[in-house]
Amino acid sequence: MTLRSIFDGETIRTEFDKAGINSHFVHSIWKYVIENPNCEWEEIPSLPSAAYSLLRSKFKPLTSTLHSVTNSTDHVTTKLLINLQNGGFVETVIMRYDSRLGKYAGKPRPGGLRSTLCISSQVGCKMGCKFCATGTMGFKSNLSSGEIVEQLVHASRFSNIRNVVFMGMGEPLNNYAAVVEAVRIMTGLPFQLSSKRITVSTVGIIHAIKKLHNDLPGLNLAVSLHAPVQDVRCQIMPAARAFPLEKLMDALQEYQKNSQQKIFIEYIMLNGVNDEELHAHQLGKLLETFQVVVNLIPFNPIGTLSEFRTSDEEKVSIFQKILRGTYNIRTTIRKEMGQDISGACGQLVVNLPDKRSDKNKNTSPVTDIEDLCRQ
Repeated sequence: MTLRSIFDGETIRTEFDKAGINSHFVHSIWKYVIENPNCEWEEIPSLPSAAYSLLRSKFKPLTSTLHSVTNSTDHVTTKLLINLQNGGFVETVIMRYDSRLGKYAGKPRPGGLRSTLCISSQVGCKMGCKFCATGTMGFKSNLSSGEIVEQLVHASRFSNIRNVVFMGMGEPLNNYAAVVEAVRIMTGLPFQLSSKRITVSTVGIIHAIKKLHNDLPGLNLAVSLHAPVQDVRCQIMPAARAFPLEKLMDALQEYQKNSQQKIFIEYIMLNGVNDEELHAHQLGKLLETFQVVVNLIPFNPIGTLSEFRTSDEEKVSIFQKILRGTYNIRTTIRKEMGQDISGACGQLVVNLPDKRSDKNKNTSPVTDIEDLCRQ
């Protein structure tokens, strides 16, 4: 029988209830496992005797193992390759920031040093975005809520994680129930992450967006838009055919009305495809009634056969100036991290490096854009 992760929250609580064990013990078990990931169940103190036999028969402290750790030469990015119980692999990326860098409204920004974890929700992805390496894997499997949370447990051994972004492998809203359960675990005891510091990114799964605020109030939503008109969007994102742009914008309007929160708009800059001044004006008109932060993302190469090229800096700068100056839309340009270890946006694809761990501590934090939605 396959043992479940102790961080599969709904399952462990159900099993405890069926066995007549008070579920308040779950939090203390999680806390012990986080601090002692290689523990045996008998080492956890003060549990009812029935709990030990139940844990031994149905659960493992961690179902996944850390296969390799790769540090970028930028000294602030670390990619973890995680081996799942079923033999699959996922990648998760730690990005270290200094939120005091840069200015907001002409004033120094508050904050300090902290780390963001980019988490995967699936093995592979079925969306097939042509600029994303993960899409070349196809869809392999959904992760359980426990396998999602275990990425945070593994990463916490290397850095104090304050922010979590579901921007790794997979489309989070195609694994809706597990992602919702994982976020609820992360925001509860003992992790206690703020929902305001968790961002879920989606290509625009309309029916799931309509449910998200009710299920996870306070969460940040990021939408991978990448084009201001439907035909260009379908050209680079085949899955967009199932989510017409007009209906997606209606869903986002409803989401923003209910949540009263800014929405991240992710926009990858592809030379000659979606980066012309016309596209900037089309995007500005599409978004001018929303409260958004547009994040312009330099395209990261995904191999020599890629059909796309990165927009040059001048084009990106003009694009940003049009959105800011003409449409008064807050627009940032993403500082890419971890390109040399294929850990940057759109580069996550499992290719099994040799096991190695380069624990270079000479870090030089950069500015984080994930805080922008809250300002």
